[in-house]
Amino acid sequence: MRALITGITGQDGSYLAEQLAADGWSVFGLIRGQHNPKRAWVQSLVPSLVLIEGDLLDQSSIQRALVAAEPDVVFNLGALTFVGMSWDQPTLMTEVTGLGALRVLEAIRAVSPRIRFVQASSSEQFGAARETPQCETTPFWPRSPYGVAKLFAHHVTVNYRESYGIHASAAIMFNHESPRRGEEFVTRKITTAVARIAAGAQESLVLGNLAAKRDWGWAPDYMRCLPLIAGQDEPDDFVLATGEAHSVAELCEFAFGIAGLDWRDHVVSDTSLFRPADVPELLGDARKARAVLGWEPTLRFDDIVREMVRAA
Repeated sequence: MRALITGITGQDGSYLAEQLAADGWSVFGLIRGQHNPKRAWVQSLVPSLVLIEGDLLDQSSIQRALVAAEPDVVFNLGALTFVGMSWDQPTLMTEVTGLGALRVLEAIRAVSPRIRFVQASSSEQFGAARETPQCETTPFWPRSPYGVAKLFAHHVTVNYRESYGIHASAAIMFNHESPRRGEEFVTRKITTAVARIAAGAQESLVLGNLAAKRDWGWAPDYMRCLPLIAGQDEPDDFVLATGEAHSVAELCEFAFGIAGLDWRDHVVSDTSLFRPADVPELLGDARKARAVLGWEPTLRFDDIVREMVRAA
């Protein structure tokens, strides 16, 4: 099997590439720019990885990448993934995260409609969810430009499946973390701060909304599921989640506790860091993935936080 992964230098792309290569796949990664600072890093993780230059903003480069890689599956993990920045750069967010998926699907339709496609959809599409927990049939109500862009990408995936018969599926993934998570994300902010405060290199940590609750999973678990989705006889959409929601305050309490610290002595909530339209809680129901794909998460909240603190 041959795979082309967009977003190859991100947390998800790197884990998926490692897994597919270990399973004997030929893995190709779409990478933007000759001087991408993560090029050497991802290549060191997966020496057999073949990098192809291209950009989700450039239709022709995506088509050239498909011709060069001849993939059986395209895993579209490429996006601007930080929700907070989507209010500052909404147009760029939409171009990359939303229209980028459309460009990949159009390239598949032009080059070879037999290519299978898996879209990395997001729990942020549910936003101000009308039911808890959220599953595949829960109505979407995004509350950020990021969620709106992801929702466009999700709907266009379904549309190309229904309109052109492309084997296009979506993994609606709830928050998933690891030591490879970007430093702008709250899980990395907290776990890195714990290590620095414990070492005397930092005194405090300023965060936004401590009451927000999320369903946090382990990134390698979620990447393990994507080939299972691609391998189904019929394309479909699947929620990937742990079924447990924890607040940012709970995350702080547990992470600081690992280092023997009281988080209340070090963490400050600043209302200026609150999002313009926040999502109070996201909690996923992955029963369909368990029943159809046989997928189960291996790490839960405590173990995930512990692993990230240890790696900080």
